[in-house]
Amino acid sequence: MSIRRLPSNLVDRIAAGEVVERPASALKELVENSLDAGASTVSIRLSAGGTALVEVTDDGFGMSPADMALAIERHATSKLPDDRIEAVASFGFRGEALPSIASVAHFTLESRERGSDGWRLEIDHGVRAGEGPAALPPGTRVRVDGLFERVPARRKFLRSHRAEYSACLDVVRRLAMARPDVAFTLEHDGRRVLSVQPAALPTRVAELLDPGLADHGLPIDLQRGDLALGGVVSLPTFTRGAADQQFLFVNRRPVKDRLLVGALRAAYQDLIARDRAPIVALFLDLPGSEVDINVHPAKTEVRFADPQGVRGLIVGGLRSALDQAGHRSAARLQAAAPVRWTSEFDTQPYVPPPSWDPARPPHGQAPASVAEAHALFTAAPAARAEPAAAPVGDHPLGVARGQVAGTYIVAEAEDGLVIVDQHAAHERLVLERLKRGAGNGGVAVQALLLPQVVELDEPEADRIEEAAAELLHYGLDVERFGPSAILVRGTPAPLGQLDTAGLVRDLAAEIAELGGPQALKSRLDLLAATFACHHSVRAGRVLSVAEMNALLREMEVTPHSGHCNHGRPTWVKLSMPDVERLFGRK
Repeated sequence: MSIRRLPSNLVDRIAAGEVVERPASALKELVENSLDAGASTVSIRLSAGGTALVEVTDDGFGMSPADMALAIERHATSKLPDDRIEAVASFGFRGEALPSIASVAHFTLESRERGSDGWRLEIDHGVRAGEGPAALPPGTRVRVDGLFERVPARRKFLRSHRAEYSACLDVVRRLAMARPDVAFTLEHDGRRVLSVQPAALPTRVAELLDPGLADHGLPIDLQRGDLALGGVVSLPTFTRGAADQQFLFVNRRPVKDRLLVGALRAAYQDLIARDRAPIVALFLDLPGSEVDINVHPAKTEVRFADPQGVRGLIVGGLRSALDQAGHRSAARLQAAAPVRWTSEFDTQPYVPPPSWDPARPPHGQAPASVAEAHALFTAAPAARAEPAAAPVGDHPLGVARGQVAGTYIVAEAEDGLVIVDQHAAHERLVLERLKRGAGNGGVAVQALLLPQVVELDEPEADRIEEAAAELLHYGLDVERFGPSAILVRGTPAPLGQLDTAGLVRDLAAEIAELGGPQALKSRLDLLAATFACHHSVRAGRVLSVAEMNALLREMEVTPHSGHCNHGRPTWVKLSMPDVERLFGRK
């Protein structure tokens, strides 16, 4: 077969396959063009997840009719004044986006420079369809209708409208974080879903990711030579169930790089559980000569001249911020549970002797103040500790003798001392209960007297709605409640009271990481583990002796109770000879 030169329309379609993979790809290119044009406001309209309509309007510099005609030609750009690609400071520079998009959709370009009249240019799947005057304020409006409408081979590989919309929303969030000085609005199917005004970087990140970052985020500001690192990271106690909110920006360009994943793992390695992920938005600024941005057609990947230096900067910056955080914590408080302090020997509150008068100071000594007098003579608390005199018997894990730091149960066995991590142990017990319930036809549902509304992002609400049947199998009864909320009507009966909102949010993140409800069906054990983690007794919860012994007895008859859902041990034992050696008795 002889070699031939490809026709221009086929070349454009091949280029479109590299640059425009889905509606989110086209949206990214159009918004980047708006930002490069000096826009202070970017408005976006989508329909059917971007498959039917993508429209981007900005108030940037605008273009003349001559520049508009040149802009739809391949490799025509205003962002490379010379041949030095490494000196590019704009988002785009290839000059391929507009002709590539116009070759696979009905493309309308309208623009107006300040002091001039507007002009319109239409391209229908690579063929010029018309042009003429246009009425619009200074700036540019680009409209893309029916993406891949005449390319069925590409159209059939697009995902559902919800999935495509979710990808578009992610693109807008990334670019809005990259440019906090620009206002963004996003409408989908006639409904406004995002609106942010110019703000400081930490405020913009919190608005787009999680409002809790305003209180539980740590600012990053580090300079090392020509490298500068800024941004926001979450406290180790303010994390998510999936790494879906971790962003890296290089010279204000959103990129995806494995280097960030490894650096975050190193910075948080001994601070968070392996199944939790921090919320991170990092902004790395470095000279253009130290990074290659011409690696990927969509410009989502970069290559660093000194990757180890960049990794060291990220790890050092995060570690420094986390160390300075000191005792700050965003740990969720467990709902208080009644604990009865009783004694079979004395159930009456303590009464001071009759001769004692809290209003009268000791003879010859006057209190310095009323407050001091109150402090000196405050009555002792009436609470009484329970006796732990039960015989050891033949229990493998012994009987409870006390609790240390509100976290560890100390038990005495016939052959030694047993220390139990109450949270890890109870997490495993709850998981096994749920698995047994699910295997017997489904976990019973405890209907809520007042259904609870949980606010989520719209894509997260979509995931929960699609997985409603699987969640009901484990006792969680949910339904959609508006565009960005889920109504919880019932919770798993074996779990009792739990943090419903936190559970639903973590489940949404878990489903996203697994790839959707279909993938979740094959890994229901992960779903059960998420339920168990939310219900289990937290570290810091004071337990009665009866509660501690009940936990030990259940552990003895529950499979796999020697380790928690994350692989950590739930109990350890010191034999009596080991204890005696510690004290020099043997």
